[in-house]
Amino acid sequence: MPPMGSERMEMRKRQMSAAQETPGSTVGQHGVGNRGSNACCFCWCCCCSCSCLTVRNQEEQRPMRASHELGREDLPTCEERVLKNTKQTPPPSLLWSPAPTLEEVSAWAQSFDKLMLTPAGRNAFREFLRTEFSEENMLFWMACEELKKEANKNIIEEKARIIYEDYVSILSPKEVSLDSRVREVINRNMVEPSQHIFDDAQLQIYTLMHRDSYPRFMNSALYKDLLQSLSEKSVEA
Repeated sequence: MPPMGSERMEMRKRQMSAAQETPGSTVGQHGVGNRGSNACCFCWCCCCSCSCLTVRNQEEQRPMRASHELGREDLPTCEERVLKNTKQTPPPSLLWSPAPTLEEVSAWAQSFDKLMLTPAGRNAFREFLRTEFSEENMLFWMACEELKKEANKNIIEEKARIIYEDYVSILSPKEVSLDSRVREVINRNMVEPSQHIFDDAQLQIYTLMHRDSYPRFMNSALYKDLLQSLSEKSVEA
C-alpha cells in the first residue's frame, strides 16, 4: 500500500536529503568551468541571481567606489586651498599680488579709495579683516566686482546665485550685514539677475568697511609693521 500522509512527507524529505549528498552537489560547489566560483549555498544553477552573490559583489565594489568618490569630493576649491595656505604663510599681499611699494603703502593712509584701488592694498586689508572675523565683507565686494565683468547671461545667473547663497542668504555663515530695503530689492531681482543686481549691497558694504574697519586697519600692527619694513628697506637701498 502506498505511503500516505506523514509517511509520504517523510519519504520526500529523505529523497531531497539524498539528492544533496550526491556528487552533483560537489560539482555545484566547485562548479563547471568558471560558473562554480560564483556559486554559493549549493545554488550553482542560479549563480547570477543569488542574493549571496549580489551582496558579495557589492562588498567587493564598495572599496573601489568609495575611493573614487573620496578622491572627487575631498578636492578643495581653489579659494579653499588659498585660505588654507594663508593660515601658515605671510600676509596675502605677498601671495596674491606683487609686494607693495613704500609709495603704495603710504598712499593707503590718504584714503580708503586708494587702499581699495590696488590689489596689494585689498589683500592686506583682507588679511586684517580676517583677524576681526569680517573677511566676508571683502570677499563679497570682490565677488560683486567680478560679476560686473560678465556678459554671458547664464554665467551671470550662476554667479549671482552663488553670491546670494554665500553672502546674502540669512542661512549662510558668511552673511554680510545688509538693511531690509536692499535685501528686498535683491530678492525681487533674483528672478532674472543682472550683473548689477548687488550694486546697492556692494556700496553698503564698501561704506561699512570704510567707516568701521578702515580706521582700525590704519592703526593696526599689520599696517604699521608693513610700513616700517618697507621704510627700512628703502633706507638700506
